[in-house]
Amino acid sequence: MYRYYLIAIVLIALDQFTKYLVVKNMELYEQIPVIEGFFYLTSHRNSGAAWGILEGRMGFFYLITVIVIAGVLYYLHKYGKQNKLFAVALGFILGGAIGNFIDRLLHQEVVDFFDFIIFGYDFPIFNIADSALTIGVILVIIATFLDEKQQKGKA
Repeated sequence: MYRYYLIAIVLIALDQFTKYLVVKNMELYEQIPVIEGFFYLTSHRNSGAAWGILEGRMGFFYLITVIVIAGVLYYLHKYGKQNKLFAVALGFILGGAIGNFIDRLLHQEVVDFFDFIIFGYDFPIFNIADSALTIGVILVIIATFLDEKQQKGKA
């Protein structure tokens, strides 16, 4: 069970370390091309959620994050032992949620820096915590489908 917390801890540490590097080594809005026309490191701050929605609503984000963390811990303990993929997914979600929560608590904004332009679309800038949340949600969906398939096979 504790290995899923280790996933979260590693993701939180990696997220916070990379954000620290961006803040210390880049000016705000500075852009460093990694793959010209496709991938840049861009120092950005976000006081909202994805795509800047609900900007400045920190109280809302604090409440939602506490609820998400409580829910993840509940489901991790209730179902983590019987569904390993689901538990890994929850470890990713926990790490991502806490990573961005730390930023919001300490700075009232989140440090973002991964900047992709995909087929001419400038995708919203994101960070490792955002990536962990996305991967976690995708894994939850996959685990749910696999679990349903397994349940149908037993019936």
